[in-house]
Amino acid sequence: MDQHIIKIYSVDQVTHDVLRFETEKPANFNFIPGQASRISINKEGWEKKKRSFTFTNLPDDDHLEFIIKTYPSHNGVTHNGVTNELLTLKKGDELIVHEVWGSIAYKGPGVFIAGGAGVTPFISILRHLHVKNELRNNKLLFANKTAADIIHNLEFQDMLGANFINILSHEKVEGIDHGLISEEFLKKHGINDHKYVYLCGPKPMMESIEEQLRTLNVKEDTIIKEVF
Repeated sequence: MDQHIIKIYSVDQVTHDVLRFETEKPANFNFIPGQASRISINKEGWEKKKRSFTFTNLPDDDHLEFIIKTYPSHNGVTHNGVTNELLTLKKGDELIVHEVWGSIAYKGPGVFIAGGAGVTPFISILRHLHVKNELRNNKLLFANKTAADIIHNLEFQDMLGANFINILSHEKVEGIDHGLISEEFLKKHGINDHKYVYLCGPKPMMESIEEQLRTLNVKEDTIIKEVF
């Protein structure tokens, strides 16, 4: 199976625990907005340890971009693995891009529901629609613990305006819904007014929301989903 070694151009902080990696792009490399790749680190002992990360750039860009949630040491506990090792990387280091995959693809206007870093498959899709001036009938419902966890807050505000709606579970902020996504929250924001629902987040969150969507008579074949 094809694999490509790509050099890191830059590593930037997006939030307190989310990094943005910009890398070179292999020749004739293609993906569809919403897709991901299995990535490993081109470093001894790490070449075969793969994790899936979503492409967040546009397909026509001359580089690749990945927005990745990391898990730094907390209270003396260190998380081992590819994601933690990414914290050590810098400009000039290398990643290995393996196969492209992903079940989230844009089918038409709808409501995007994301939990935390589960928003990453939607970034390229929404940016692509924005460039084509086709964002108007789409909405993003974004669940996070605190306001500091909101990835690309200003960019989403700029792209979506009033159709960018946040909800926070661990912090009360004026003008932002507080709690977990519920049937009431989904009805309030017009879930039944859209043909498609795009869903990505941690498994427990997704299971809860899928149950709510069934109760709200959202058809199973109109839900496009990916477990983050």
